[in-house]
Amino acid sequence: MPLTRPDRPDRPDRPDRPGRSALPLRPDRSVLAALGGYAATRLVGLVVLAVAAGATGKDGLHRLNGRWDSVWYVRIAEHGYGYQVTLPNGDVHSDLAFFPLLPALERGLSALLPVDAPTAGLLVSWTAGLAAAWGIHACGAHVAGRRAGVLLAVLWGVYPTAFVQSMAYTETLFTALAAWSLYAVLRGRWILAGVLCAVAGLTRPTAAALIAALGITALVTLVRERRLPARTVAGVLIAPLGWLAYVAYVGVREGGPTAYFDVQAAWGNSIDFGVALALFIAGLPWPAALGLCAALALLGWLVALCVRQRQPLPLLVYTIGVVFVSLVGAAYFGSRPRLMMPAFGLLLPPAAALARVRTRTAVPVLAGLALASGVYGAFTLLGSGPP
Repeated sequence: MPLTRPDRPDRPDRPDRPGRSALPLRPDRSVLAALGGYAATRLVGLVVLAVAAGATGKDGLHRLNGRWDSVWYVRIAEHGYGYQVTLPNGDVHSDLAFFPLLPALERGLSALLPVDAPTAGLLVSWTAGLAAAWGIHACGAHVAGRRAGVLLAVLWGVYPTAFVQSMAYTETLFTALAAWSLYAVLRGRWILAGVLCAVAGLTRPTAAALIAALGITALVTLVRERRLPARTVAGVLIAPLGWLAYVAYVGVREGGPTAYFDVQAAWGNSIDFGVALALFIAGLPWPAALGLCAALALLGWLVALCVRQRQPLPLLVYTIGVVFVSLVGAAYFGSRPRLMMPAFGLLLPPAAALARVRTRTAVPVLAGLALASGVYGAFTLLGSGPP
């Protein structure tokens, strides 16, 4: 059955044929609830991390802005591109694998404010997290009503690897741009959607999924209506410019049109269509392999629920695209759940289901998930493996 809005139960949503209307400029009560609920989940995570760090004698703040990819972003912010590391096995890791928007913002903020680049990275990430929660709420409310939109934003904040949302990483920045770009499409604001998509293309390679979402939605519109408004064409043409610009920049800098993909391959991020994932599972002890297969089956079930829920085409294509990109690469397996985190559409079916229960039931469920997410985040951050 198609989803209906609680305020207009007699009118099913038609998100695949969006109408052109204004974007929300003022937060209403449901937006404030979404932002407050999301902020509370992240605060729980930070408190758990602080307690665990104090108990183990480790520096929790350093784990948020001074390890793993955060170090690469800060180095780019402070010195520009041009740094690389040669590993003992001969592999070369270049900073050109990292897109430029986050380090540019870190550099700009550290120049304007009395903070260093690592702290600026946290400010960007935390601010973008709130912007992402607002955009996620907007998409969820458009599809399934305001209550579901609030719960969708909060569920994104308790995602198993949501601790990354508190780090100086690109996940929150990219998700904010993607969510608002998708919402702009749903409201018929194609040029704005294209601009936001182009900026997202300067943030993460995952922007390819967002570009595909806009392009496929426009193509389906053309087939159905046998016409395409000029603003839709403009939005689709603008959408890939950021992603293409950075790929072209690396190509010119390194002297080859495929240089960016060569850089990613050197990091082990080449596309192998799931071969590395299959080999990883095959090499695990059978209990672990069985558990991982169950997790992948759960992921497939969530995707199927998204289809059954009849989510708007751009949101559905984007969600499936992010999941696909995260699974078909040869990247380190432990990073894949993090790479899928921007696919917030996966959480819309459970958000819609949770919206049908009473608040006194939903709140303890969300509180328990927030605590579990915080504990897992502290365990991971204070450990040795990368997120």
